[in-house]
Amino acid sequence: MHYWLLLFIQQIHETTYWEWAAVLFGVAEVLLAKANNILLYPTGIVSTLIGIYVLLIAGLYAESALNVYYLVMSLYGWFYWITKRNEPPVKITWATRREWTITLIIVFAGWAILYLLLKNFTTSNVPVWDAWVSATAWAGMWLLAKRKLENWILLNISNLFAIPLLCYKKLILFSALTLFLFIVAFFGFFDWLAIWKKDKAAESRYQIS
Repeated sequence: MHYWLLLFIQQIHETTYWEWAAVLFGVAEVLLAKANNILLYPTGIVSTLIGIYVLLIAGLYAESALNVYYLVMSLYGWFYWITKRNEPPVKITWATRREWTITLIIVFAGWAILYLLLKNFTTSNVPVWDAWVSATAWAGMWLLAKRKLENWILLNISNLFAIPLLCYKKLILFSALTLFLFIVAFFGFFDWLAIWKKDKAAESRYQIS
């Protein structure tokens, strides 16, 4: 235990200012999202731009590409929030069999394609791991966009593998942020489940009446 504590302290001392900035903006984004504040988007964009740079330097090319996707989705979300925020949201539902098929295709086809790209066209020394983290995150984000409960499961599979990967690359603050996101996603699933149950109960009362 003492060894791991000393290792953690050493890695904190070795953390760059860029990584500190990315993580602080990332935490601010999550807190603003929880508060349903539109500033989450510009904050997230800053965090993502810095994160792309940090991950490229660390040789995590698939995760860096994943952050490019986050950047595009943040810009889209910011625009969508401004233009559509007064319209009723899409209801939370469970994924259908067809949606699960698409999800699995995204995971395994994405994993294979990213692995081949990383293996043959980059200097990555963790192509299998890096590709898996990104492929599962892509699938989770696809389910999130469709307001499917299972999005939290896929995102946390990604987070679970990302935590040790980031530690291995000595991105200790990124690893801590990912652990924070893992906890948020864990509770997010049960929050969405409660909303889904509430909506189903309301539908049942409406049908009876």
